[in-house]
Amino acid sequence: MANDTSLFLGQFLRSPGTIGALAPSSQRLAAAVCAPVPERGEPTVVELGPGTGPFTAEIQRRLAGRGHHLAVELNQAMAALLAERFPAVDVVNGDAARLPELLAERGLGQADVVVSGLPWAAFPQQSQLSLMGAVTSVMSHAGAFTTFSYVHAIPLSRARRFRALLAERFEEVVAGRTVWRNAPPAFVFHARRPRPRTELPSTMA
Repeated sequence: MANDTSLFLGQFLRSPGTIGALAPSSQRLAAAVCAPVPERGEPTVVELGPGTGPFTAEIQRRLAGRGHHLAVELNQAMAALLAERFPAVDVVNGDAARLPELLAERGLGQADVVVSGLPWAAFPQQSQLSLMGAVTSVMSHAGAFTTFSYVHAIPLSRARRFRALLAERFEEVVAGRTVWRNAPPAFVFHARRPRPRTELPSTMA
């Protein structure tokens, strides 16, 4: 939507380090990122950095009223828009690093799926570590984590460090095909089976 793009651009100009994009993700990218959301049962699905809601809409479509969908958005304007647009979603205006606390407050156990729209390649190392620690601490061993990276960010040192972090924290990491119908083009990381903290190198723990 044009209004969503205007909001995204305005918030990006105010805080490029936390927004990380000039426009919302496309429907094709949303479908690829949200593929692990199960079609059955009552899953707990956590969404980080939902922005204006392209992934949110796809998650809701897949859940069809099942489970619990927790969306954590740091930007206040986007969180307010999201809560109005998706009344069935549990929207929190807050920091994704508080994820364990947010789940505990709701009496929820481990997350079955964590979908991330966060700009990982824009974050410094300490932010990447703390956020990933929060993610893996709430996931079941069979849980799935998905996120994406823009093609143009591949050579960046922070993007390379994030890919290494994924390999450290998960037993399986698969990069999907490039989604060209997105601005800019992007590809998806599917990660499964978070490693126990006792197995992590001391530099990554």
